[in-house]
Amino acid sequence: LAALERQIFDFLGFQWAPILSNFLQIIVVILGLFGTIQFRPRYIVVYTVWTALWVTWNVFIICFYLEVGGLSKVGHLSFFSF
Repeated sequence: LAALERQIFDFLGFQWAPILSNFLQIIVVILGLFGTIQFRPRYIVVYTVWTALWVTWNVFIICFYLEVGGLSKVGHLSFFSF
């Protein structure tokens, strides 16, 4: 539900990369649920790995915006300059 809600706000802001990643998240969650119900180990493994990557990415983004642990929005890397 939160991913769909975030999807709506991302459409309003024309942020296409987050929209695509949210869509991929929804597809992987559906496959994970299907794999759990049908007990398909490959789907469960893909879902587990994706969820670990998704949580890691979200924690990084949270730390980046809160400037935790030496991460800063104003820095020397042009990759992170907004």
